[in-house]
Amino acid sequence: MARRTSKPRDERATSAAARRRIAHWSGVAPTYDAHRPAAPAVLPALLTQLAETPRPALVVDLGSGTGLSTWLWADVAREVIGVEPNDEMRAQAERRAVRERPSASHLRFMGATAEQTGLPDGCADIVTVSQAFHWMEPTATLAEVARILRRGGVFAAYDTVFPPMVTWEARQLFIDFMGRVHEVAATKGVHVGPEGWEKSGHLERMRASGHFRQVEETELHNIEQGDAARYVGLTISMSSVLATGALSAEEIGLADYQRAVHAALPAEPMPWYFGYHVRLGVK
Repeated sequence: MARRTSKPRDERATSAAARRRIAHWSGVAPTYDAHRPAAPAVLPALLTQLAETPRPALVVDLGSGTGLSTWLWADVAREVIGVEPNDEMRAQAERRAVRERPSASHLRFMGATAEQTGLPDGCADIVTVSQAFHWMEPTATLAEVARILRRGGVFAAYDTVFPPMVTWEARQLFIDFMGRVHEVAATKGVHVGPEGWEKSGHLERMRASGHFRQVEETELHNIEQGDAARYVGLTISMSSVLATGALSAEEIGLADYQRAVHAALPAEPMPWYFGYHVRLGVK
């Protein structure tokens, strides 16, 4: 079943900086979708309780990417909209939706920015942003969130803690490898990421916005299964510098990293423990 898409109300309003942030994830959708974690399974229960509605009329997932943060709402809300400005990421989500949930006509993805969704005032019970708020201009995004949320609605901006807890050795390999990537990128003048906003400032920005009656932070976790191949894939998905080959495999020692990860982790999948920092705002 085809999914409807829509465009931002005024594409000219998208700034050059915003376009760079949107383009940052071009060329990485399949790698991202295959290896990144889903949203924490307990999140819908928490947010529907805070919003005082067991079955939300509408959940909006901003910066929905390939839909990993959107799927868990399909069996909870009457309507779910993933808002994603990157065409490749959104197309990946739409292909998966057609393949895995062909009858879910209440789940759709639209092409727009978090700062300018084009959705009606007060239409949403819940608005979420997963691992993407730091890419969004915060003042305009929070104003848009407040506009589309109904009174008493809940906004949740949450970030995954990387890497997941698997083994101490795998964790150290990840940290050392990403350190090398940043070092090599700096020496070659390659930007690992475009300008963004520090995640540590999310909570204070939400409080300072004046859009929410209450702002709090909590921690959640989720358990997934993964093997060495996925661990390497997850590492590569962490930056478009890696996923798009902006730095060569030889420069960053990717082959050595792959061998070390395969030696450190068992061949069979094992539990991965993901942590999430969740910032909550009640309108």
